[in-house]
Order: sequence, then structure tokens, then C-alpha cells
Amino acid sequence: MICTEGRNRHTVNLIKTITFDHPEWTICGVGMLPSTWMKRRESLEEILLAHPRVFGHYEKGSRDFDQIDYPLYELGRHTDCWGTVWDNVQRGFDSMAVEFPLEDWAAWDRYVPPDPMTEDTFGPREDWEAVRKGMEGGKQHGGLATGGGLQHGFMYMRLFYLRGFENLMLDMATDEPRLADLIAMVEGYNAPVIRKYVELGAEYMSFGDDLGTQNALPMSPAMWRRYIKPSYVRLLEPCRDKDIPVYLHSDGHMLEIIPDLVEAGVRVVNPQIRANGLAGLQEIAKGKVAINLDLDRQLFPFATPSEIEDHVGEVFEGLYDPAGGLMLLAEIGPDVPLENLEAVCRTFEKLCNLPDPQD
Repeated sequence: MICTEGRNRHTVNLIKTITFDHPEWTICGVGMLPSTWMKRRESLEEILLAHPRVFGHYEKGSRDFDQIDYPLYELGRHTDCWGTVWDNVQRGFDSMAVEFPLEDWAAWDRYVPPDPMTEDTFGPREDWEAVRKGMEGGKQHGGLATGGGLQHGFMYMRLFYLRGFENLMLDMATDEPRLADLIAMVEGYNAPVIRKYVELGAEYMSFGDDLGTQNALPMSPAMWRRYIKPSYVRLLEPCRDKDIPVYLHSDGHMLEIIPDLVEAGVRVVNPQIRANGLAGLQEIAKGKVAINLDLDRQLFPFATPSEIEDHVGEVFEGLYDPAGGLMLLAEIGPDVPLENLEAVCRTFEKLCNLPDPQD
């Protein structure tokens, strides 16, 4: 259990949410793609200034609207430390993996994986002493020492970033004998990074791995439990041993395996409402694991503001529990009308009992 002594109010509220200990308010957030800032610019800035209870303190003019801090949002081709090639066709949006170093198993015998302690996805890994100081600084300011240090898609997705999606599905379907070695190799990169963060004092760990498609898992639950779950169980063992909460972002349908993720050590899931459905999340997840719910970003560009308000209200009513366990997240793309973003903010302010940012 994370100690709340010396933490700021927002950190205490997060801890209470995760542990179902009656938080003061329902945590909510709004995320913007870089492309959204590029398109909306000062108009978006005005919305942040108008809703400090949602966005916190924001200083007008403090943001470079065209700045991008991550290579995959830049135009062109990018090769990561594993040798996977990514292609970006529009600046401000994410890239797609297009070339896979182990697409042909003939490359296996000469393939050399990256060094987990020195090589990050697109460059040298941050100095571990700097990581330690950063986590300590977070605690000194009343926050959590948060770790992770692995690229989105750290386990399951990395397998098809190496083999290609269709090849990986065929490997599983045919019980390809080299698949076990591939899984072990990816685990071998992830495991020492996770252990190092735990060793340096991480109190909260965050990962991302999109496990689902729009309507289903990409494989049967039984096959997921055979090939993917054991990796999660082994990788998260240091977190389970020290009772460190684990946050897992995962796009796509994942309902059937949420209990397996909880068993492996995940304490906060980040499912998408459209891919999983409200009724399914009520049955499988509500009250059993904290949910940071990704609201319906496929609805946001096309709905009216009143439909947005109804959507957020329905989700809140269906998943809210005064004991805790619910967080709400809205991701805003450049095609979302600003009045719909305003509707999201108004509804958050109405429902979530957000504190005054001056408190």
C-alpha cells in the first residue's frame, strides 16, 4: 500500500481512487494529439484557460503549437533500436510499423537485440542516476515515484513489430517452435528495465500494450493465455512482490482478459469504451480493478455537444462508485469541433466534483 503521508492532495486522491478508498473527486483528463495543437492553436489555448478545474494552471503563450517531442509524430521514416522501420505520412499523427527485422525467420540466427540498460527506442537510455533523481523529485513535491521506461507496445506488440502481424498470428496458430525464443528475447529486454525501476524506488508503474482489435482479441483468450499472459506474469513479478500498482494502457477489445491482467498485477486498466462496451465493463471490471476509461473518441468528431454530454453522463452513471475506481479520459483529435471539447469539459466539471485549482 502506498503511504499517503506527505503527498499532495491530487496524489492522495489518485491513491484513494486506485485503492477504492473513497476519493474526493473523480479524476478526469483531456489529451490532445500534436496535430490538434497544430490546427487549433490559440483557440485551443483559450479552452484550457477557460477550464482550469479540468486542465489546471496554464499560461497563455507558453506552448509552441508546432513542437513535437517524439520521433514517431514527425514526417518520414524512423528506425527504432530493434530495427523496426516506422513511416509517418502526416506530421502530428503517429507512425505505422512498415518493415520488420524478423519478417523472415532466416534472419533469426544473426539478429542481435538492443541492450535494455543503454538503448531506448530511439536513442540512448536516460542515465539511471537521472532517473532515480527524477523519481525522488516527484516524491519530494508530493507526487509518486513513477516508473515504466518501456515503449508503448512493450510486449505483445513488439512481437509483431519484429515479425509482422500476420506472421505472428500464423506463428501462434501453427505453434512455431522459434516463437518461444522470440518471446524470451523481448522479455529479456523488458525485465531488467522493470527491475531497475523497482530497485530505484518506483511506487507506481505505467505501461502500454494494445492487446485488442476493434471488436475482439486478435486471438482466442485461450491462445492469449498460452502465449502472452505468462510474459505479463513474469515481467510484473517485481511489482507484485512490492505491492506496486501497475497502470496498463491498452487500446481495443480486452474484456475477456481483464481478470488475467489483474491476476498478473495490473491495478489500473485503460480500456476504450467503444471497443469494450459499458455493460461488459460493468460486469467484468467495475469494482474489481480501477478503470481509466477512454471515452468514445470515434464519437467526438460527429456528435452534437448535447450527445457528447449524454455520452459522458451515461458512462459516469454506469461506472461511478463512491468507493472509487473510476477515472475518465478524453482524447481530442484535430477533427473534433471545439464546441464538442467544450461539452466534454463542462460535463467533467458538472459530474466529477473537481477541486478548485487554487486549493
